[in-house]
Amino acid sequence: MLVGVPKEVKVHEYRVGLTPSSVREMTAHGHTVLVQTDAGVGIGASDDDYRRAGAEIAASADEVFTRAELIVKVKEPQAPERAMLREGQILFTYLHLAPDPEQAADLIKSGAICIAYETVTAPTGGLPLLAPMSEVAGRLSVQAGAHCLEKSAGGMGMLLGGVAGVAPGRIVILGAGMVGTNAAQMAVGTGAEVVVIDRSLDALRRIDAMLGARVKTIFSNRDNVEREILRADLVISGVLIPGAEAPRLVTRSMLSKMKRGSVIVDVAIDQGGSCETSRPTTHADPTYVIDGVVHYMVANMPGAVPRTSTYALNNATLAFALLLADKGWRAALTENCHLKDGLNIAAGKVTYKAVAKALNLPYTSADAVLPI
Repeated sequence: MLVGVPKEVKVHEYRVGLTPSSVREMTAHGHTVLVQTDAGVGIGASDDDYRRAGAEIAASADEVFTRAELIVKVKEPQAPERAMLREGQILFTYLHLAPDPEQAADLIKSGAICIAYETVTAPTGGLPLLAPMSEVAGRLSVQAGAHCLEKSAGGMGMLLGGVAGVAPGRIVILGAGMVGTNAAQMAVGTGAEVVVIDRSLDALRRIDAMLGARVKTIFSNRDNVEREILRADLVISGVLIPGAEAPRLVTRSMLSKMKRGSVIVDVAIDQGGSCETSRPTTHADPTYVIDGVVHYMVANMPGAVPRTSTYALNNATLAFALLLADKGWRAALTENCHLKDGLNIAAGKVTYKAVAKALNLPYTSADAVLPI
C-alpha cells in the first residue's frame, strides 16, 4: 500500500504521523511511504533521515493526498486537507468529531474511511492511542497552569509550591483517568496541595494507593465539585467520555465565584471542554480571561513537545497503521474489533454512535459498512 504522511498544518503543530523508525517498519512490510518535505523538522527528523528509512519525499501536501491510499496524520484534517480527501481513501489520525460539525460534514462528503485514534480500544479496556497523548497533556497541564498563575501571564502571581512561611497553592484535578493521574504525579512534585475528583471509586483508590497522603481524593458530585473549584488556585480538567462531548462540570455561575487570577487548564477541550466558558485556543494565543479567571484551552497541548509526543504516539499507533496497510481497512477492521471501534466515518456514513448522537446525525454500525 502507498502510505502518505503530510506535514501538519494546524497552528504550532510540529508532530508528525510517522517517525523515520516507523517508516522503516512500513517499508520492511513492503509498503511505499511518501513523506511531505520538512514534515519531520519539528521532531528533529530531516528529509534525509526519512530517505535513509526508505521513504520517498513529496514536494507538497497535494502530492501526498493525491497519491496515498492511507493517510497517517496526528491532528484532525484542516479544511484545505479535507478538500483533498477522496472516496475510499483511508485517514488514520485524531479526529475529535463530537464538537466539530464542519469537519464531520466534510469527511462525510469526502467518502473517505476515517479512523480516529481516540476511539480505538484495547483488549484490557481503555483507549491505547489516546493514552500516550493524555500522559503528555496531563504532565504539561501542571507546567502550563504554573506559568499562567504568574502575574505576567494574567494570574494571581502565585508560586504553586509556596516557600517557607508562605502557604502553597491548591490544585484541583477533575478526573482520575490517564490525564488526571499524570497531572497528579506532576502536581505533587510542585509542593502544592493536590485534590483529585472522580466518580469512580476504583480510580480514586488507585490514586490513593499510588500517591498516598500527598493527594486528597474526593468523590465527584455537584456539591464536592463546586466546593473544591471555588477553593482552587489551579483547576485541571481531564474528564472524558469516549467519542462524545465532555461533560460541563464548571458552570458560568461557579466561574464568577472563583478566585480572581485563578487558572483553568481544560485538557478536555478537544472534546468540547468541561467548562461552559471553554473555547479552543492555540499555542500562539493560548489564554483568555473571563470573570478574572485565566482560561488555558489549547486544543493540541502535546504539540508543544513534539519530539516526546511523536515518539510516544508512534509507539502506540504503528501496529494499527501496519495492520491497515497490510490488510486493507475492511479486512483489518474485521480481524481486529478494537481497531474497528476507531471507525468514525466511512463511505459517507457516521459509524460511531457517540459522534452521531453529539452531532444529531444518522448512525450506521461499523459492521454494516464492512462487507464489499
